[in-house]
Amino acid sequence: MASRGDRMHPRLAEFALTRPFPLDQFQIDACRVLEDGRGVLVCAPTGAGKTVVGEFAVHLALGSGGKCFYTTPIKALSNQKFADLIAQYGPDRVGLLTGDTSVNPHAPVVVMTTEVLRNMLYAGSPDLAGLTHVVLDEVHYLADKFRGPVWEEVILHLAAEVSVVGLSATVSNAEEFGAWLAEVRGELSIVVDEIRPVPLWQHMMVGRRLFDLFGGHDDAPPAGGPSGALRVDPALIRAIHDAEAIAERYGGGRPGRRGEHGRAAGGPRWRPPGRVDVIERLDGAGLLPAITFIFSRAGCDAAVAQCVRAGLRLTTEKERDEIRQIVDRRTVELMDVDLGVLGYWEWRDGLERGVAAHHAGMLPVFKETVEELFVAGLVKAVFATETLALGINMPARTVVLEKLVKFNGESHTDLTAGEYTQLTGRAGRRGIDIEGHAVVLWSPGMDPRMVGGLASRRTYPLRSSFRPSYNMAVNLVDRLGRGAARELIEQSFAQYQANGAVVGMARQVARNTEAIVAHERSMQCHLGSAAEYLDLLTGLADAEKEIARAGAARRRDRTAEDLAELRRGDVIDVPSGRRSGLAVVLDPGIEPDGPPRPLVVTAGRWAGRLSTADFRGPVPALGRVKLGKFTDHRSPKVRRDLASAIASSGVRPPGRERRSARSASGVSSPEEMDLAVLRKAIRAHPVHGCTDREQHLQWARRWRRLTGENEALAAKVAAATGSLGLALDKIVRLLEQHGYLAGDELTADGRMLARIWGESDLVVAECLRRGIWSGASAPALAAAVSCLVYESRRDGPGATRVAAGEAGELVAATSAVWVRVAAAEREIGLPATRDVDPGFAAAVAAWSRGATLAEALAVAVGGGTDLSAGDFVRWCRQVVDLLDQIAGVAAPDVAAVARSAVGSLRRGVVSLGAA
Repeated sequence: MASRGDRMHPRLAEFALTRPFPLDQFQIDACRVLEDGRGVLVCAPTGAGKTVVGEFAVHLALGSGGKCFYTTPIKALSNQKFADLIAQYGPDRVGLLTGDTSVNPHAPVVVMTTEVLRNMLYAGSPDLAGLTHVVLDEVHYLADKFRGPVWEEVILHLAAEVSVVGLSATVSNAEEFGAWLAEVRGELSIVVDEIRPVPLWQHMMVGRRLFDLFGGHDDAPPAGGPSGALRVDPALIRAIHDAEAIAERYGGGRPGRRGEHGRAAGGPRWRPPGRVDVIERLDGAGLLPAITFIFSRAGCDAAVAQCVRAGLRLTTEKERDEIRQIVDRRTVELMDVDLGVLGYWEWRDGLERGVAAHHAGMLPVFKETVEELFVAGLVKAVFATETLALGINMPARTVVLEKLVKFNGESHTDLTAGEYTQLTGRAGRRGIDIEGHAVVLWSPGMDPRMVGGLASRRTYPLRSSFRPSYNMAVNLVDRLGRGAARELIEQSFAQYQANGAVVGMARQVARNTEAIVAHERSMQCHLGSAAEYLDLLTGLADAEKEIARAGAARRRDRTAEDLAELRRGDVIDVPSGRRSGLAVVLDPGIEPDGPPRPLVVTAGRWAGRLSTADFRGPVPALGRVKLGKFTDHRSPKVRRDLASAIASSGVRPPGRERRSARSASGVSSPEEMDLAVLRKAIRAHPVHGCTDREQHLQWARRWRRLTGENEALAAKVAAATGSLGLALDKIVRLLEQHGYLAGDELTADGRMLARIWGESDLVVAECLRRGIWSGASAPALAAAVSCLVYESRRDGPGATRVAAGEAGELVAATSAVWVRVAAAEREIGLPATRDVDPGFAAAVAAWSRGATLAEALAVAVGGGTDLSAGDFVRWCRQVVDLLDQIAGVAAPDVAAVARSAVGSLRRGVVSLGAA
């Protein structure tokens, strides 16, 4: 008999029968919301099964004759989901759109990157007709600094009748995000599930010994329970205490005690377990497969090399045969000439042993192969950078963290609780493991309580990175008009969060205003205005400070002038401090870029250089001492002889009273006269004679301080309210000045800009409309375009040399356009567009001219840019993407060259695998 829930939600009951496992309650709740015709935001841990809700949206759309777009943040995820949906619904009903890939684009179900959907919405694509559901997988990507705004654009632009399914990692402000979604999308429910389907146990490894982080007995709760129930395992604390004692005894354990590779007498320095030791220990405990997060590409590659050198082998002969078959299938199109520079044989050797690296610097086809082998259980140990935690579905039984500090491109920072949760969330494979394991490698100075705090908190707030861009502005004005575009911008999650912060500040302003009124009552005096009297006192104090500052400045100037006049042999007086007394000048110490620093020997036999800070006012020469041609002040005998010469010179220090004596002329300075007037006004003010004067002043000072604070807070409120709308106004004004907009109408140049996406959209448009790239060759155009997409790694080499010849000239011309754009932005009060970066220009020009991969990488190194093969491919593809856009909007001659450049770049390794 069908249950009441089945009768109320027959489509869900039908869908549940197609799943190989019973649905969890949060999945059921979210699917019911969708079947009721509402949107839904699902926040759940990694591996909890959020995508089931997205798949139900596909099921609903197909059942009603509608369409569903399934969006993902990266092409690799799109490819993965495309394969999953084809296996379920067949190739005729599922399409794929990832910018450079188009498969069955008019199908009722299309998997795409979020940028593709954004572009379709702005272009008014006919494929939007019949769209009933949009799945935004990994919707928390809207916090991404560079790509995040795309998610908000999609959410704001989708037709009201489209149901949105947001699938997010667990965030601590899900209610805030859901409330905004409901405000801009209409009726929407939030479904939050914080229970991991596979419990996660937390461990620390001290040396080669593995300890539970929490508890201390077999039934200790895994992380994720109430934080009050978690306590650090006493056995772990004892082991760390013992290890720290050993580290202290032999030195080199704690940071800063000795060099990293130093040794102390009596024994070797304490070292963490080697990577091979860790993997062998996990293997012995049945905790493989494992992902070890190392916050360095080079560290990941080095870890694999260490395992290979140590002879580590985690695979059987049968598994090695399977690995070889998959590797051969995946890499069949690689050219033999490229294998050496790609490190193919070393990579393959590691795979056959069951170990691999995974990071953004790898060739895409290498990364995809590692992913396939890991998911198949053939690779047992992967050493990865944190980028693996974002996106591709690649869970493990165990996650290892070598450190809890990472380099963010500028400095080393501690992992946040949110980052820790995201990284360790990979541990525990649903349907395979009954529990997951997170292992932190202990090192001296690491407090297990701090680790426990990271493991027990679930703080991952979602912060919008939305900001209007030039492309967004012209598209919005074109579709909606200027006023409505501003209104839409102010509906963004970024403005919603800013306004939320404003609410608290506005309340504080109101409270302060009430307190200010109360202070005004308390400071009232029956004789006169206490505020006016306070103004006079403040004016006197400020004037006295200014006179003191001016006097000090004059004394410094006089000191510097006198020091500059000193000659060798002059005797001077040092007025105070440990060096006070008479001194003879050995070297005037005239500095070309600063005040003089005379070298002296004092009567007290001290030798060294003095500065203006050692004096207060004039430094006259009081007499002279005859010096020899060479006077070595470092010699004790010379210093003794000079002290005797000073004593016998007959020079005496001037009286201290003379230094501080005022001018005897009896004439007051103008400043002193002003002070006299202020003091007279204070004495004459009515409040001066009040017996309660100090009490009135106390309240008046509080009133003034609070009034100042409130004015600053009110200014913040005004700046935050409508801040994005104001930013859009500035952008529209600049676009109007440069001829991209005429009122609410797009000019021809504006329509070109509307089809250019990227951080440097206005620079691209300006280069095209000014004809900067006309007549260029394909390699030179590729070089110039690369400057607008490439970004040097912040932890990489510094200066790069610009490409030579035609490519270099075009790069320089493109840079000049950026200078003009940045100047216009500064003038109107907008942040400058990111600077051009020529670091990839020479390499991409060489590749466009037909160079081999080894030759192109050598060109990059010769120009000061050290690129991995994976980086080279990734940046080439970004150049291709922008060239494709240029080919669609440029004048015929430039468009033809852009298409030629695309063809010259999209070859060899650049054309293999997904980005």
